[in-house]
Amino acid sequence: MKIAIIGGTGDQGLGLALRFAKSGEQVLVGSRDLKKADNAVNIIKNMLNDDDLPNVTAMTNEEATKNGDIIILTVPLQAQMITLKSIKDHVGGKIFVDATAPLEGCIGGKPTRFVDLWEGSASERSAAFLGEEARVVSAFCNISAASLTNIDEDVQCDCLVSGDDSDAKIPVMELAETIPGVRAIDCGPLENARIVEKITPLLINLNIRNRIKLAGIRITGL
Repeated sequence: MKIAIIGGTGDQGLGLALRFAKSGEQVLVGSRDLKKADNAVNIIKNMLNDDDLPNVTAMTNEEATKNGDIIILTVPLQAQMITLKSIKDHVGGKIFVDATAPLEGCIGGKPTRFVDLWEGSASERSAAFLGEEARVVSAFCNISAASLTNIDEDVQCDCLVSGDDSDAKIPVMELAETIPGVRAIDCGPLENARIVEKITPLLINLNIRNRIKLAGIRITGL
């Protein structure tokens, strides 16, 4: 299975690509600029101390979407719609994971504040735009990039997964659990992403207040 990271040169995308590459997944690092994608792949190779890493490939966002089996959108909020427009024709029928966190910091405000979207959440906005053919799942938005790139340590955070297509959530949850320390939790329908996405600015606030970078969330009692 090929995992396409759309916006794979940003902090979150690079972190996910790094972790999936380390676990042996086939990773397609997408970017608007192929040179930036190539640079991201080189960073991953250097961090994993492997100059010949056959399971990681640089592509444009469109190429990565076309060739990927699971598509993961990791761009900031202000780039969400323009990126969706560029890849929409290649998403039909595929599992599409939205990791967007609607943070005010993405549009010039505070990173500890949530932006209320008309559709309810960033993931629901993707679903509304992509249409019924896309199997949209919300995941990974609460796992910090710093935790993902700290490859010598397990990630101390659960992955909260929401989606209306139960069959689409299963491989996403399995993929999440290839990251050491991560437990995937089914949080129900996609509309629950409205709650899950709001946890991200809270975690950012905790990081700032405590002068750390690795705050995560665990669900107990399950």
